[in-house]
Amino acid sequence: MSALFEPFALRDVTIPNRVWMPPMCQYSAVPEGPDAGVPHDWHFAHYAARAAGGTGLIIVEATGVCPQGRISPWDLGIWNDTQVEAFRRITRFLVSQGTVPAIQLAHAGRKASTGQPWKGGAPVGADSHGWQPVAPSAVAFDERHPVPTELTVAQIHEIVGQFADAARRALAAGFEIAEIHGAHGYLINEFLSPYSNHRIDAYGGSYENRTRFALEVVDAVREVWPDGKPLFFRVSATEWLEEGGWTGDDTVRFARELQTHGIDLLDVSTGGNASGVHIPTDPGYQVPFAARVKAETSLPVAAVGLITEAEQAEKIITNGEADAVLLGRELLRNPSWARHAARELGGAVRVPEQYHRSA
Repeated sequence: MSALFEPFALRDVTIPNRVWMPPMCQYSAVPEGPDAGVPHDWHFAHYAARAAGGTGLIIVEATGVCPQGRISPWDLGIWNDTQVEAFRRITRFLVSQGTVPAIQLAHAGRKASTGQPWKGGAPVGADSHGWQPVAPSAVAFDERHPVPTELTVAQIHEIVGQFADAARRALAAGFEIAEIHGAHGYLINEFLSPYSNHRIDAYGGSYENRTRFALEVVDAVREVWPDGKPLFFRVSATEWLEEGGWTGDDTVRFARELQTHGIDLLDVSTGGNASGVHIPTDPGYQVPFAARVKAETSLPVAAVGLITEAEQAEKIITNGEADAVLLGRELLRNPSWARHAARELGGAVRVPEQYHRSA
């Protein structure tokens, strides 16, 4: 039996294999009005295809816990019940295919209010459905982005509550796993890093203060998320800075703390909080960061980053570098990657009855 196609159990949820889909924004929702942030036919077809293709776990793209928390006006949201009802259509189908549905709860912070990437992805203003971004400190991401408004302590507490409310709605929408987005230079990552967090109050300065917001969000979500359902956290394990940023050492230390606060798996990525840095994007370039967390803590991890080949993914699991692999762009290119990999490795994956003639 291929290790890549062995089930993986967390709490009361069993994921049928280790081929997982990470959050990848589609920038395809309605930007304003009563249908803002609501998933529609594109989102259904996109996620349904990967479920029919045998993907064990699908994490729905970064989903805003409030309108101002979206990366772009065209992102999904989960701040109202209209969105919940639309998500139910997706989660029902994923479950029917044996896929575990998950959702990433997110706030984009200073990198919010940007355009669709195929149109350049530049920041947009009120004339293009945009808004003023917020952040731990009034420090712009780069010269293109506006200087964000520094959050007050009261606003920080409000956002913590929005994450909890979003988790309640995610549960009502049928998701089995929630992931808190603490990576890629978005709001939680901005608080974690001394590169972007210049506060001098209880939410800035020391490591303990910079991690305070993230842990408050985790605690608030874990309190409303059922004990039997797993909770993930996505982290940027390094910012690829020579000094002054979040480091691999910080990640290992933080992973241990996250586990004590009820996180069941660390989704290990890198980068996104510092512009203009050099990132060596070789195949599997982020896997060593996941492997280090797995080696130095008891927290399960998932690896991501230019994982494209079946044998490559199999070795990551058999070598003990990660408990699961997340395939992003490769699943965009090939929705049935899991089925093809199972055939190559001698594994087993569910094939829809309607596709029996292809098995």
